[in-house]
Amino acid sequence: MKTNLIHSDPSVMMGKPVIVGTRITVELLLEKMAAGETVEMILESHPRLTRKAVLAAFAYAAACIRNPPPEKAA
Repeated sequence: MKTNLIHSDPSVMMGKPVIVGTRITVELLLEKMAAGETVEMILESHPRLTRKAVLAAFAYAAACIRNPPPEKAA
């Protein structure tokens, strides 16, 4: 998925996808939502984030589930 808001770099958070310019992972945002936090609550606790970035993280996760990487041969 092409987005300029989500980035993965092996030297940042062990290569997990993060919001660009932060160390906030897509995984963390999904966990917060699963725990019942709203987007507003997430934005309050992470003032550097924007609504657009949080929604981009959710879109990224949905795209990863929709189009998973091919299985590696063992």
